[in-house]
Amino acid sequence: MITKLFTALCTLMFLSCTNSNSKKEAPTTKNATMEKTGNFPRANWVSNTNVYEVNLRQYTKAGSFDAFAAELPRLKLMGVETLWFMPITPIAQKNKKGTLGSPYATSDYTAINPEFGTLEDFKNLVNSAHAMGMKVIIDWVANHTGWDHRWTKEHPEYYLMDSSTNDFHIASGMDDIIELNFANPALRKAMIDAMTYWVTETKIDGFRCDLASWVEQDFWVEARTALEKTKNLFWLAELDPTENPNYMEVFDAAYSWKWMHLTEDYYKKQLPLADLKNLLMQYDSTGRENNLKLWFTTNHDENSWNGTEYEKYGPMALPLAAFSFTWKGIPLIYSGQELPNNKRLEFFEKDTIQWNGKYLVAPMYSNFLKLRKEHKALNATDSSKTILLHSDNAEKQLLAYLRKNGDDEVLILLNMSKEFLKFNIIDNMFSGNFIANYASGETIDFTNNKSFEMQPWEYLIYVKQ
Repeated sequence: MITKLFTALCTLMFLSCTNSNSKKEAPTTKNATMEKTGNFPRANWVSNTNVYEVNLRQYTKAGSFDAFAAELPRLKLMGVETLWFMPITPIAQKNKKGTLGSPYATSDYTAINPEFGTLEDFKNLVNSAHAMGMKVIIDWVANHTGWDHRWTKEHPEYYLMDSSTNDFHIASGMDDIIELNFANPALRKAMIDAMTYWVTETKIDGFRCDLASWVEQDFWVEARTALEKTKNLFWLAELDPTENPNYMEVFDAAYSWKWMHLTEDYYKKQLPLADLKNLLMQYDSTGRENNLKLWFTTNHDENSWNGTEYEKYGPMALPLAAFSFTWKGIPLIYSGQELPNNKRLEFFEKDTIQWNGKYLVAPMYSNFLKLRKEHKALNATDSSKTILLHSDNAEKQLLAYLRKNGDDEVLILLNMSKEFLKFNIIDNMFSGNFIANYASGETIDFTNNKSFEMQPWEYLIYVKQ
């Protein structure tokens, strides 16, 4: 039922997408003054990038670097700019989960998982991505290793010990991994040396830092200080900034975990829309002024353990997708979302994504990504403003906002309900001619008339002419 509904909605929404302003040149993403994260200069490309998470094991039948490389032209055409690879290091065999084990239980920080290929294969993949103008970041799992990581024999002092067992300390809730001791300066140096290896040897562009708040903040300061001597990197933290605001002194961007969970509760438990709006305001006021949030409807953890985006959100997945690409921050696309993927992927076993060559959702993502590049109002920089709007009789169902940067304006309306809406926007924050990019493509004058009608779970996007 969900698949049929999704297909019908997508056909309605993106097959009619036109852009009469398509000849407009994209603005540069470089700023006259480089933005900062804490005391660290931020690479110019970071603020306006997007992220595509690569689950290499499940991406192709071969599950290899070489097999994935064949997908690069398709992803480039879709508009993908930054590829995030889940851990590519070898997996510990002792106490491993399932047949293949968790990629987050490494046995060596400076080696390649033979399941994926060789170091040369990965270097070739990075070079190919760079040649297409894409960036590459890798998952970095600093908090813990697997039980038979090489350090357990070479440097057992690198680990926390459990006094009750006289053995390594098991990570909370996960018995296939053991925790490292960041009070040990030698461990810190070894970890930073391992991270430096990947930057210098393979020319990657940054790190997605797993369970970043489980590691002392001052380690990340130490690591970034050391690695930024090599090149400006992208530092993405798996933490929510509302829970760990101090960490945003170090990281360029962080997960919007609370938003992801609250939107699911909103859909399933019929929470008030005001709860979502209040959380957005909380994100706005948390962390440093230029901190970025990563917006998503699914990722590897959510898909495998909690369900696909359609299990969690049903038809609300569509307006949530529109939100992820138009609210201030960085959007994430997970492997297979462009299908759409209606399958929970196994985590410890081989379970290839069921590609069928149709990529039904790719046009929608491509349009979103193109819109972000063409309109500086959707930039994630501080010069872009996000203004919540109000309606006369749809406040409980409508999430409406204006993105503005100078004269560039984008109006976004999301029907977050199963109801048909008819309403007026009562704010005087926008006027003049707008192009209905995601409807008929016609030009509409909002100077005197700001009335709208919306179907259940529909999104509308208008661009100032």
